[in-house]
Amino acid sequence: MKFTKMHGAGNDYVYVNGLQETLPQDLPELSRRLSHRRFGIGADGLILILPSEQADVRMQMFNADGSESEMCGNGIRCLAKYVYEHDICRQETLAVQTKCGVLMMDLEVHAGLVQRVKVDMGEPILEAVEIPTTLPGPIVVCEPLEINNHTLEVTCVSMGNPHAVIFVDTADDDLVLGWGPLVENDARFPQRTNVEFVEVISDTEVRQRTWERGSGETWACGTGASAVCVAGVLTKKTQRKIRVHLLGGDLYLQWDEETNHVFMTGGASEVFTGDW
Repeated sequence: MKFTKMHGAGNDYVYVNGLQETLPQDLPELSRRLSHRRFGIGADGLILILPSEQADVRMQMFNADGSESEMCGNGIRCLAKYVYEHDICRQETLAVQTKCGVLMMDLEVHAGLVQRVKVDMGEPILEAVEIPTTLPGPIVVCEPLEINNHTLEVTCVSMGNPHAVIFVDTADDDLVLGWGPLVENDARFPQRTNVEFVEVISDTEVRQRTWERGSGETWACGTGASAVCVAGVLTKKTQRKIRVHLLGGDLYLQWDEETNHVFMTGGASEVFTGDW
């Protein structure tokens, strides 16, 4: 089975062209094996490129632990680069079907290579029951979340997958690695949650570290950066257009007031290809 390793701002995935390759039945196990950073290729998960009756292609993704996820912002930018550069669809505007709907993307192409991708991430979901979370709603903004006699203030947003955004003075290892998994698996998030720890640099710039549901800390999270953009506006900490610094690079976000859609722009890189 041929594969391609790609990353968006350090958020890395193994890509398999399901239009050409024969896939095994147990896709969660395939993701666990491919993603293992000692005994596999090493990745935050597996992304499959599949046929679609609704869009140019369909994206199916699995986290490193084998759980299936609805969407990945960094992953979908890389998918767009793959689809264009591997001649699946040579269009500078792409429609990709995901578990949270069809998303549109604009590709910046130079000399036949995709440099950056702007993704219409759609409208944020703010209703607590739809995120889902059992924290008091209808909208969860700066809500105290007590775990092990420690209180964190969370703002909850779904970008097709759930996020708990926590604004902090310093996003250090104690917070991210210690409290990230506790928040992810807290019973008040019935489908678990991604967790963002965010330092506000200014009202147009933030620094983000993410504990991703099913993968642990990742170097970037596109849906997380989108949720952070929305949470910054809801908490009056940032403007609608921001630059987000992540461990693997920067993303540019805008929550458009007129359309209520979040737009994310960032790069995508192909690392290597091989046979599994």
